[in-house]
Amino acid sequence: MASADPEFSVIVVAYKSGRVLSRCLDALERQSYRAFEVIVVDNGANDDAIDALASRDVPIRILGPGSNIGFAAANNLAAREARAPWLVMLNPDAFARPDWLAEINAAIHRYPGATMFGSTQLRAESPEILDGAGDHYHPLGLAWRGGEGDLEDTAVLDAEVFGPCAAAAVYRRDVFEKTGGFAERFFCYYEDVDLAFRLRIAGEICVQLAGARVEHLGSTAAGAGSDFIRYHVTRNRIWTFIRCMPGPLLVLLAPSLAATLITRLCLALVTGDFACRWRAMVDAGAALPEILGERRAIQSHRRLGALAVARLMTWSVGKLILRARDPRTLPLDDDQDRPVS
Repeated sequence: MASADPEFSVIVVAYKSGRVLSRCLDALERQSYRAFEVIVVDNGANDDAIDALASRDVPIRILGPGSNIGFAAANNLAAREARAPWLVMLNPDAFARPDWLAEINAAIHRYPGATMFGSTQLRAESPEILDGAGDHYHPLGLAWRGGEGDLEDTAVLDAEVFGPCAAAAVYRRDVFEKTGGFAERFFCYYEDVDLAFRLRIAGEICVQLAGARVEHLGSTAAGAGSDFIRYHVTRNRIWTFIRCMPGPLLVLLAPSLAATLITRLCLALVTGDFACRWRAMVDAGAALPEILGERRAIQSHRRLGALAVARLMTWSVGKLILRARDPRTLPLDDDQDRPVS
């Protein structure tokens, strides 16, 4: 039974979710920590998964915008309806371990200065392998899930990271609302990187939690490597860079960003996705006047200097290529002295 006074509002956006949504909710029903509510946004599930929610042991509120309004807008919609002080974004293809929310709750008290938390993601088909341990950001405008493909026992300590992956992320609701939530023009992909960037330059902290674990399938709706993903990642990557990068760094790094985009476009002639990537770049440029207006508003709330922001990013090209982890060590406490089970 969900708590009458929840600490967490768990938001699940369902789009062509099929059986994975049922598995996701099964995992939520097994949580040892019970002070949470569940909000499912029917973003165009187009299957029987939504109809079956009424029989769940955990009461679920269903929001139906009537069409697929995108991952970003759907989460914002649910956030406005949430009752808890903490928002938990959970993909329908992410299956939480039974102590997931308990670990998050303990971390909130352990790190009172943090307003974002990331979960350790394991590959659902091979849980001994990491799917990612926090988002990292390179000055070339590229983001990745750190440690993807590494053994799961390499992520045993909490650490400060650039931002959380929204497949299983936690945000303090008042901070999420103050910054405007996810950028709805992004539709999906990079919306979590953009939000983390905005929060980081405003002085907020993200802690990646070793013990809060989910098993993640990934790309179950859009299809791994699809043109849909390539388009949105390419376009939104450019928008994130322009919106969030402090002025001195923007001037310094823009030529390198342009060079990487041109190089990738040339490579696309070989890989066969030129039209998709070209359209993404054209569309990114067409929205530039609006993006620059949003940039002015975002930068007006920046609390960190350019050098401090630069330190938040991962500058190593090797780590970018290897999708390696680049965690910042946190002070040890009793919980940190033991490995994750």
